[in-house]
Amino acid sequence: MWKLGVDIGGTFTDLVMVDEETGELSVTKYPTTTQDPSKGFTNGIDMLFQHKGIDFEDISQIVHASTLATNTLLERKKEGDTAILTTKGFRDVLEIQRQRRYDLYDLSIQKPRPVVPRQYIKEIDERVCFDGFILKELNEVGVKASVNELLKNGVRSICVSLLHSHINPVHEKRIKDIIEEISPDVMISLSSEIAPHIGEYERTNTTAINAYIMPQVKIYLENLITGLAKKGFSRTIHIMKSNGGITTVDEMIRFPVYMIEAGPAAGALMASFYGNLIGEKDLVSFDMGGTTAKLALIEEGRPKVTNQFEADKIKLKPGSGLPLIIPALDLIEIGAGGGSIASLQMGVIAVGPESAGAEPGPACYGMGGHQPTVTDANLVLGYMNPDYFLGGRMTLDVDAAHRSIEKKIAEPLGLDVTRAAWGIHDMVNKNMAAATRIVSIERGRDPRKLPLVVFGGAGPLHGSRIARELGISRVFIPAAAGVTSAIGLHVAGLSFDFNAPHISLLGQEILKTVNRLFSQMEAKGRAMLKEAKTTGESFFLKTADMRYAGQGHQINVPLPDGNFRKDDLEQIERTFNKLYYDIFGYRDDEQSIEVVNWRLTAYSPPTKVKLNKYSNAGGRSDDAIKGTRQVFFPEIEGFLECNVYDRYKLPQGFVIQGPAVVEEKESTTLILPKDRGHVDEYCNLMIETLA
Repeated sequence: MWKLGVDIGGTFTDLVMVDEETGELSVTKYPTTTQDPSKGFTNGIDMLFQHKGIDFEDISQIVHASTLATNTLLERKKEGDTAILTTKGFRDVLEIQRQRRYDLYDLSIQKPRPVVPRQYIKEIDERVCFDGFILKELNEVGVKASVNELLKNGVRSICVSLLHSHINPVHEKRIKDIIEEISPDVMISLSSEIAPHIGEYERTNTTAINAYIMPQVKIYLENLITGLAKKGFSRTIHIMKSNGGITTVDEMIRFPVYMIEAGPAAGALMASFYGNLIGEKDLVSFDMGGTTAKLALIEEGRPKVTNQFEADKIKLKPGSGLPLIIPALDLIEIGAGGGSIASLQMGVIAVGPESAGAEPGPACYGMGGHQPTVTDANLVLGYMNPDYFLGGRMTLDVDAAHRSIEKKIAEPLGLDVTRAAWGIHDMVNKNMAAATRIVSIERGRDPRKLPLVVFGGAGPLHGSRIARELGISRVFIPAAAGVTSAIGLHVAGLSFDFNAPHISLLGQEILKTVNRLFSQMEAKGRAMLKEAKTTGESFFLKTADMRYAGQGHQINVPLPDGNFRKDDLEQIERTFNKLYYDIFGYRDDEQSIEVVNWRLTAYSPPTKVKLNKYSNAGGRSDDAIKGTRQVFFPEIEGFLECNVYDRYKLPQGFVIQGPAVVEEKESTTLILPKDRGHVDEYCNLMIETLA
């Protein structure tokens, strides 16, 4: 039997099948069909099935990740679909946001634009106190009037976020009942279910985003299930979440905000998998696709999970984006991919964040695009083979790439086209190196001591340059690098996340209450895992959001297993103080510690993934040479004739001396002058760079 992973990106849809017995991989890329992503999904499957001579009866599981939720949020084209019901007097929470300025010296600073305009926010007469006491009963007549008015204006999805509902959700639940009585088809998101956390702005924003993307995600997933059923697939489809776990379609339709960073999370998981494979527990994961680049720090063999991150940040500055309080891998994502558009800003080359996407795509695609992109620059520099894009299924137009760069970049700057192309390539490298510094140095790690695991369709062309920029001496390029995130879907386990808000000082007087809260969450987790028909062992991971008493921000702290006893409190306190010191360089052993949220993740690990060995110890290196190509290197101020290697014919143990190009169907690797690439038994490349 085969397991199938499908990752829909902004430019390409990646599909990977893994033979559960042998570990054999069968992979392909298909241009993302922007208007209806399910077409790229099913067309890619048809291509794989035809190649392997199988059908859906041979597929045991499908795991899926999509950028649909992210794109819907970033594009903001669905104004008027979503509304908010909130407590009277709190209509402007999304506009006021926080007092922090993400750039103190920018006099024209713009706050993140809320997903729901003010005219679609209605106030409800009710009030619950901070301790859950009902100060004012719900005005149900007012609720009905507001809902009817919103429905007349075409609203399809309603966010309900009332003050202190994370402590007492009774009014939110009653509003849900009222909405369903008026119109059963309206989609509803309750903040007490989506994000039961302290912090009215973050909670409301998270729930509003869930409501905003829900119609698109619901329609897409339901159509996908229907389409696959017509083709004969009747088993469960699992959807990737931002925290590195997978869940059911039904769960994701209710909580689509959990899939905002699904694809990048799968890539980071696979990077940690490769790290364990080569004996490197600490590393930097670098994933560059067609639209964005994603980076993550892997420590102790796993990416860090955060319970709050920002979407749509400006220049990577904290506080500039839309906060989401959901479990997610701690990633940085920037608009730097193969399709990122190059332009001139104040006489200087700038790259991204705008992308040509899959339609019309870079100029070299010949599909109507005229803006120069990173892919056009790489083609002009000789880094890519125009006749071997997607394994030869697509031919790139070198002349079109040349013309776009000449008109938009070279002529205005008085440069020749080669120099302009190099400027584009170099600028996007510097952007990604800056992001790598943020994900490593700003988290207290020296990138020079960490290997860089590089993947994505565009990543292997840029990995070594970024490594040199940062002084990194080892770059790991996995086999099938162009579809690594799709492979990562197979190493994700089924998970469900729960949260119990309960603010209290850490002490033995709360042990009984905390054990009761965790017992309730564990019971829910067991029931959901059982409903999802998991067959493997189940685990329950406990954490808590903690802070020094009086602070306004908290950090997430792992907790010991089992029921808590008095003796566990000392260990929890030590763990908190150590984590606090690692982050801030300071600790206060005398200060009381306060817990804000208790968290539990119910987790069922996947079946162990085996990778197929490509070892070819007896092979001849000359058989792997496809030919030579002129490739530009600034070190020699011009083009150099380089060997071009076939990735699939590289023998185990072979050392590739740079400069060289290594081609495979889904990506191309560039080995720089004086660098060396070592081939292992899985056909992975470990490049020693001239750091």
